[in-house]
Amino acid sequence: MSNPLNEKFNTPFETIPFSKIKTEHFLPALDDAIKLSKSNIESIIQCSDEPDFKNTIEKFETASEQLGMVSGVYWHLFGAHSDGEHKKLADQISVKMSEYQNDYVLNKSLFAKIESVYNNRSEMNLDVHEMKLTEDVYVFFKRNGASLSDEEKIKLREIDKQLSSLSPKFSNNSLSAQNNFELWISSEDDLDGLPDTAIDAAKYAAIEKDRKDEWLFTLQFPSYIPFITYSSKRHLREKMIKAYGSLCNGGDFDNSEIIKDIVSLKHKRANLLGYDSYADYVLERRMAQDVETVYGLLDNLYKHSFDAANKELSEIKDYAMELDGISDFRQWDFAYYKEKLKMKKYNFESETLRPYFKSENVLNGVFSIAEKMYGLKFNKLDNIDTWHKEVETFEVVDDKNEHVGLLYVDLFPRKTKRSGAWMNPILENGLYKGKVRRPQVVFVCSLTPSTDEKPSLLTFSEVTTIFHEFGHCLHGLLADGKYQTTSGTNVFWDFVELPSQIMENWVSEPEALKLFAKHFETGETIPEDLIKKIKESSTFGAGYLCLRQLSLGYLDMAWYTNTDKVDDVELFEQKAIEKTQLFPKIENSTISSTFGHIFSGGYSAGYYSYKWAEVLEADAFEKFKEDGIFNTDTAKSFRDNILSKGSLDHPMNLYKAFRGREPKVEALLKRDNLI
Repeated sequence: MSNPLNEKFNTPFETIPFSKIKTEHFLPALDDAIKLSKSNIESIIQCSDEPDFKNTIEKFETASEQLGMVSGVYWHLFGAHSDGEHKKLADQISVKMSEYQNDYVLNKSLFAKIESVYNNRSEMNLDVHEMKLTEDVYVFFKRNGASLSDEEKIKLREIDKQLSSLSPKFSNNSLSAQNNFELWISSEDDLDGLPDTAIDAAKYAAIEKDRKDEWLFTLQFPSYIPFITYSSKRHLREKMIKAYGSLCNGGDFDNSEIIKDIVSLKHKRANLLGYDSYADYVLERRMAQDVETVYGLLDNLYKHSFDAANKELSEIKDYAMELDGISDFRQWDFAYYKEKLKMKKYNFESETLRPYFKSENVLNGVFSIAEKMYGLKFNKLDNIDTWHKEVETFEVVDDKNEHVGLLYVDLFPRKTKRSGAWMNPILENGLYKGKVRRPQVVFVCSLTPSTDEKPSLLTFSEVTTIFHEFGHCLHGLLADGKYQTTSGTNVFWDFVELPSQIMENWVSEPEALKLFAKHFETGETIPEDLIKKIKESSTFGAGYLCLRQLSLGYLDMAWYTNTDKVDDVELFEQKAIEKTQLFPKIENSTISSTFGHIFSGGYSAGYYSYKWAEVLEADAFEKFKEDGIFNTDTAKSFRDNILSKGSLDHPMNLYKAFRGREPKVEALLKRDNLI
């Protein structure tokens, strides 16, 4: 049987022929790719020449490129578009990949050659790309057990094998539980308070299930967030909040034991490699460097945010009492009355912005901003095969019309897609199949979809999400490295959010908004008074939002610094974040049970990175504000020193090259009115 994953891609830009790839193609293609990779590794080991960069480090860099492509396509589809049959392969694929990695990482002969090149690197006349790759490969082997004894290597293999199957199980449970919940409404009275966009979407969802006289609300964010923010039906808001909080905490899709196993195994792995905890292991390769520094950041921000959050909550509680006599204010009241109070204070309701944020216009707007800053153009292509009919593809070119890369855009929710938003490279900038290639990156969200009555009209928060993920895309697209391992977004995790989070600043700048915020019916540019209200209300609730992020950071660090046995996930979580909680505990409600960032993503002992990067981006954006938000010299400096460099230098050195100094926390505290 022919297998498209094994064949040369006779497609524009050698793009993946997604429509030809079936679930049954993955395991055979993976096995073939592993066999090829092992052969390539063996040729390094058997080479009789003195180990050098070309015959050892560079050959290792390219040894598994076919395997990387096959597994990359699988995991991309696992998140973006997959059914149950596809997801069932996750365990097998994870285990095969883990065993293959351990086969080469724990190979004494291969490591001896890599160590030889590393020890003699200063005498080899290597350029900066080659030197960094040599160092990174050596460190990767060391941190994955290459120096362990034979007995310890056996233990490491078993740990990695178990871990490789747990993360996909966690993700599958989260998605299944989320898809399993449905709130059906049959009375129009129960729609009171909801905006037309939410009602239309719920009607559309119900029609798709052949229940045309009802409305369907789900826990997908484009349905869930408007409901808890605008529904006047307190008992239904309570039902939604409790349903979301109880996901995977017991029941058919319980993640409790999976969480305990993941945490325990990661600690055992770290101990085996000589670290006290998994957090110590992770932070060795981060800007923050150690647990104390992370807690220092969280505690510093906590001091400023807790009082602000408490004050905000008191004001909202008082307003709920004044408006509706709510004396037992609970979590399901917060978003609803916060929105009501914002309307009173600023004569501004978030839903009034939707007509100005048609999704196509927002996308074109972020493209226009990239053109003004970096000279980029985004040309839509109709000849690129994609994984779903909604996916759009763009060729990115520079001001000389030279190819920069490809961008895939997948904006709307579906049952085959996990919730949230992310960017990932399908092909990274760097050496691939014999030459340095330009990147192909993917940009995935789950935003408010269109209905039969209206196009996709976004909330301000969703617009911010587009800008955030697009910042990651720029980091991938504008990479300029020789090797994939040291290029693009392959930087320390607490630095990777700088390019994404800084882009969010442009969303509320008048100069930027006027480029794309046009009324979907009249074409009228967003009025000055609305822009002013966006600005005035931008820090409303900032203390609470900061405290919420800190609670997630504390929870993450608690899981990955605690090495004692955990009996009860809910109780452990409650103790970990107790000092950040402003509401009474909801029984059977947890964050951990669906906290994919730290249990099935790359943020284990790294969720603090969002606040760390916020300090960086707030400080960096001060430079843009001083020089002009579209100042091309400042943008060029950001591109040259941050976006293009990958991991060629330590992030602090890259930051200082752009800013002229180390970052200061004051910019963030001032912006959020925390000081």
